[in-house]
Amino acid sequence: MEPVTELAYDALLWLSFGGPEGPDDVLPFLENVTRGRGVPPERLAEVAEHYRHFGGVSPINRLNREAIAAVEKELAAQGRTLPVYFGNRNWHPMVEDTLARMAADGVRRALVFPTSAYGGYSACRQYDEDIARARAAVGPDAPELTKLRQFFDHPLFVGAFADAVRAARAELDGVEVGGVEVGGAELGGAEPRTVFVAHSVPEAADRAAGPPAEGGRRYSRQVAEAARLVAAEVGITDFDVVWQSRSGPPSVPWLEPDVVDHLDTLHAGGVPAVVVCPIGFVSDHLEVVWDLDNEAAERAGELGMGFARAATPNGDPRFAELVVELVREHVAGAEPRKLSALPAAGCTVNGAPCAPDCCLPSRPR
Repeated sequence: MEPVTELAYDALLWLSFGGPEGPDDVLPFLENVTRGRGVPPERLAEVAEHYRHFGGVSPINRLNREAIAAVEKELAAQGRTLPVYFGNRNWHPMVEDTLARMAADGVRRALVFPTSAYGGYSACRQYDEDIARARAAVGPDAPELTKLRQFFDHPLFVGAFADAVRAARAELDGVEVGGVEVGGAELGGAEPRTVFVAHSVPEAADRAAGPPAEGGRRYSRQVAEAARLVAAEVGITDFDVVWQSRSGPPSVPWLEPDVVDHLDTLHAGGVPAVVVCPIGFVSDHLEVVWDLDNEAAERAGELGMGFARAATPNGDPRFAELVVELVREHVAGAEPRKLSALPAAGCTVNGAPCAPDCCLPSRPR
């Protein structure tokens, strides 16, 4: 067991997005998510129906609790006593309440794991704002909080997704689609197309990556790099990166193409089957389940295309190992592991962003 340094931490704060856990939670949750953005009520009602399709319950809180339990087990296996607290941005347990409990428990210095692998405003900087807001709400007794870095190119993250893509491809082996057998060249069949998907963001927000000048912190570039790394590990040389879950007025450009529109394009090009990998997500929360398992899968069925969706990594034991490894970078000086030259930024203290102009929102908030 590695010795804990003098700069020991008292706890780990698991910081996530949040989601409703019952029908009465849905609209208040969505109002929290969209506060200050001018989203019309009819759009909220439309999204609320997605949640009500599943009884008004998002799986995200349950998945976070399961992941936390796995991290606690991994910490114990490595001989580390580090309690893990759970707080959300948009729904209970709210991070402000969690931080108040941490302070009452005597926590003075804690690490923060945000459930996003990437840079960008919503994926990174907004978690800095969550930390700063929660500390301000708690006041002078608030613990010092150090946010862990981005991990889109960590070998454990890439490896978990690579195995998930392999498993999804295996689901299509031997499937006949329109008289064509799917299975890849090694099986004498048609190769399924691999499509990596992440949450879309406004183009202006994606451009607001800040330094370095070449856009190494840009969300879309990190997503593309993660997709390239996963494809390379699987042995795929030709793949696509597309987007899902755009919102806001049509006049505001967002990253495109949308995954459902892309299926139409692939079908027109004669592609018989697709493997869809939600590379932008760490768990199967509602946007993955609705946009991919429902809308995209249904469209593929209408087109007569074979369809398989790769799993997200938080149920994989390597995800807990990844989190604990990020912790070890701080408590034991472990060497950061990365598979790309892009910066793995995002490590901040008390909500101070990496740089003043890094990962700004697409418009003032």
